[in-house]
Order: sequence, then C-alpha cells, then structure tokens
Amino acid sequence: MTLTGFLRLAINTVTAPRDVARLLLAMNLSSQALWLAFALVIVLNTLMFSASLLLVPAGDMFGPVLANPTVFGAMLALSVGALIVAVTLCGKLLGGVADYRHIAILVIWLQALRVLLQAVVAVVGPLSLFLSGVLVSAGSVIGIWIFVNFIDVAHETDSLLRAGMVLLFAVVGMMLALSLIFSVLGVQTGGIPGYV
Repeated sequence: MTLTGFLRLAINTVTAPRDVARLLLAMNLSSQALWLAFALVIVLNTLMFSASLLLVPAGDMFGPVLANPTVFGAMLALSVGALIVAVTLCGKLLGGVADYRHIAILVIWLQALRVLLQAVVAVVGPLSLFLSGVLVSAGSVIGIWIFVNFIDVAHETDSLLRAGMVLLFAVVGMMLALSLIFSVLGVQTGGIPGYV
C-alpha cells in the first residue's frame, strides 16, 4: 500500500467506517500476515510514544516504568491482544459471528490510524498544546465511533447499540483482567488502557 492509498483509506475510515470494515474483512489475511501487522503497529506505536516523551517528558501518569520503550511495547501488545480477545468473546456472547482474525484486522487497522494521529499530534504539539489536546480528544471520540461500526459489521449485530454494548463489556472486562495481571506482576498500568 502506498502512502497515498494509506491516507485515502484513513479518510474513508472516518467518513465511511462500515465500507472500510467490509473491505478489511474481505482481505481475508493469513494468520502470518496478521501477526506481522500486529507486531508492526505495536513497534510503530511504541516508537511514536517514545518520541513524544522526548518532546514532553513522562509525568506521573506514565512514570519511569512505562517510559522504558521495551516495557511500554510489551504492555501495549498485551493490551491490544486482550482487546481483540475480549471483543471477540463478548460479541459471541451477544450473538455475534466474528472470530479472532476478523476482530484482529480491524483492531490492527485502528492501531495504524493511532500512529498517524500521534504523528500529527507530535507536529502540532510544539506549536499549540491546546490544539494537540483537541486533536487527541476528537481522535478518541471518532475512534470509538469507528470501532462501534467495525464491531457491528464484523459481528453482524445489526444494531449500533448492541455493538456499543459489546465494546463496553469488552473494555471493562479487558481492564479488569489486565489490572489483575499487572497488579500480580507489580506493574503500574498508568495510561496504557486509555492509550489502546
């Protein structure tokens, strides 16, 4: 995919999320391709996060542990993987039909879009902290809207409300499970769940 194609698909994801979801699902990527794409978005998001810390040092929200790129990358990978599993299982509990591969490609694409957003914020941030904050907030709201549409298409729930319930249950379940795991490991999660 060319940069132009990537940007065009990114714009279409905002304007026509359901069409993009169908396009991504129709790609029917192999497990190997999904694992490679998963690793790529984790690495790129970690690099963007580390680069942002050079501009704005880590505060109490992330702390010294998550300032370590290796730790952040591992925790992000675990969080994104948990989100894929949670959305798949919660969707099936509510009558959805998507399997792990379907949800994985959609979540991976959203993480790729997060890289793009982080790049824009990194450019805008030094010029205007207020504008960068607005971009992050708007990106979060739009991201939720896109993901709800993605879930509706993938799980064939035929209801944005039901798809929203799937996402809500999945996020709550994922956060509870990860909080338990990280507390057992003695690691503070900081802003990882929100970052995903």
